[in-house]
Amino acid sequence: MTLSLLAWFRRLYSLDTLDTRFTASAITPAKLAAADARPSAKDARSAAIARNASPSKWNTFEFYIYYVIFLTVVPLMFTTVIGVSQESHPTYATYSHLLEDGWIPGRKVDNSDSQYSGFRENVPYLLILLVGHPLLRRVYNRYVGGESPDLAFVKASPAVAAGEARLKQRVNFDYYFAFVFIVALHGVSALKVLAILYINYRICKSLPRDYIPAATWTFNIMTLFANELCAGYPLERLATLLVPAFDAAKQVPELVLWARSLDEFGGIIPRWEILFNITVLRLISFNMDYYWSLDYPASSPIEKKQLDPAALSERDRVSIPAELAAFNGRCYIAYVLYAPLYLTGPILTFNDYISQQRYAPPSLTSTRTTLYGVRFFLTLLAMELILHFIYAVAISNASPDWSLYTAGQLSMLAYFNLHIIWLKLLIPWRFFRFWALVDGIDPPENMIRCVSNNYSPMAFWRAWHRSFNRWIVRYLYVPLGGGSSGRGSGNSSSGMYAKGRKIFNTLIVFTFVALWHDINLRLLMWGWLITLFVLPEVIGSLLFPASRWRSRPTAYRVITGIGAVGNVLMMMIANLVGFALGLDGLKGLIASILGSWAGIVYIVLACCALFVGIQVMFEIREEEARAGINLKC
Repeated sequence: MTLSLLAWFRRLYSLDTLDTRFTASAITPAKLAAADARPSAKDARSAAIARNASPSKWNTFEFYIYYVIFLTVVPLMFTTVIGVSQESHPTYATYSHLLEDGWIPGRKVDNSDSQYSGFRENVPYLLILLVGHPLLRRVYNRYVGGESPDLAFVKASPAVAAGEARLKQRVNFDYYFAFVFIVALHGVSALKVLAILYINYRICKSLPRDYIPAATWTFNIMTLFANELCAGYPLERLATLLVPAFDAAKQVPELVLWARSLDEFGGIIPRWEILFNITVLRLISFNMDYYWSLDYPASSPIEKKQLDPAALSERDRVSIPAELAAFNGRCYIAYVLYAPLYLTGPILTFNDYISQQRYAPPSLTSTRTTLYGVRFFLTLLAMELILHFIYAVAISNASPDWSLYTAGQLSMLAYFNLHIIWLKLLIPWRFFRFWALVDGIDPPENMIRCVSNNYSPMAFWRAWHRSFNRWIVRYLYVPLGGGSSGRGSGNSSSGMYAKGRKIFNTLIVFTFVALWHDINLRLLMWGWLITLFVLPEVIGSLLFPASRWRSRPTAYRVITGIGAVGNVLMMMIANLVGFALGLDGLKGLIASILGSWAGIVYIVLACCALFVGIQVMFEIREEEARAGINLKC
């Protein structure tokens, strides 16, 4: 019984349950990637990864020492931050007004994070949607049914005909449901959303081909700024542009009153512009996928490559364009406003969406979806326990006197603040992905690793909001030239020039990422800090290339571990500035920690503990490599 329960937990928390993309290469055919027997039958790439992996260190004397340190340090981390969240702590009165009554007896709940509290309070309604939307689709499929497939498709292949029929049926449902969903969410502001969608569609379909990329990016970046500066274009403000705010009798004109009354019908989420950033990514995806599809000849790329359209690999689903007939207004609306992914993602490209609508992904099985759902609810429970026992967010929001905390308490407040940031993003992303899985669509998983299982800024970026990272690579980083120096550069294509080009492109990418998140100086500083903190890793890789240390793997592991400690500290600083404390709050926090010898001694000991944790992170990745998996993060 114990062994079967342990095996169940191993399956529950396996990479395969999280996303089959993690355990199969992007070029592996979908049916093979989804096979349960895949780990025992590695392809050539997986076998090569496994051969290069180092022997296991889990049962070595070195790691037994690490286990003792873990068993000592981790409980201390929790007890430290829980201790400052008690009513008996001197600072409790400064933030107690930010706490609410919780469902755990004797504990308040820290629901002071406005971003997560909106999701938390609407969980019951979201669960209704999770069940109701797929059921409604089944009712639609049963009683409305699909259109008869084109005779040409039937003659060509019954499988292709079935795929076309499935595509039309699913897209039609998504199209009609999108209008109901958008009106329920945003009320009268749904017209504003549809107006932006219409302009973007006309840019794609009406402009000459060469103008599409520049016009698409310009329009969508301008839309981000306009949405922010105009606060979602309230109709009352628009009406005051047409008529004076007051007439001759000092009364508000009828037009302004009428516009004000319309603004009151804002739906469930009146401030639609806050969540529109995700939609902008889909608008760009549709236009750019259409633009690139024009490069392909009239013949089908799938037929030319002799691929099975029902079992395309992950890479083929994204890179092989949908046929030109699919780039129509109905598919466009169905994709951009697809209900499960509309609010927060994960981000699915248009090509991938059409491919999955035509043929159900083999990776979708009832067992995997059920395990993923169980994993989501366990994560939600973990967040609830943290919010009931650790008040890190409320403490930081109350602008406390940091001098009242010890160095250990300050660092743990910062550390758990980052964990709550990670969880408040992870939970909505996993909920909406779970909804999509139940509905028959398999979008990419956004979070690969726990925030505490990262030591490289570049790898951290690839693992955090992974679908956004993949979108950035496809639509921005690669078109900019990526990390290469381009053609015709001669010998300068290697070494520092290529690294410099990579850093420059990374700066552009993170500037866009910061502005995309929110147009404010704090997040712009976060984007620049992330780019700045990539430099030590790049310089370190040049000074200590792995190829020169193959004969001394232990020494290289120690050197990279020391460098990774600095990486972890810099990543914590960047994310605290961007998402939690801001620059001024961080200055106060660091000054309080380093303001005494006791604080400096604590920092030294904390770096030693980080070094131990990083060695375990290294071994986790080697364990994955021994299984033929390389997540590059």
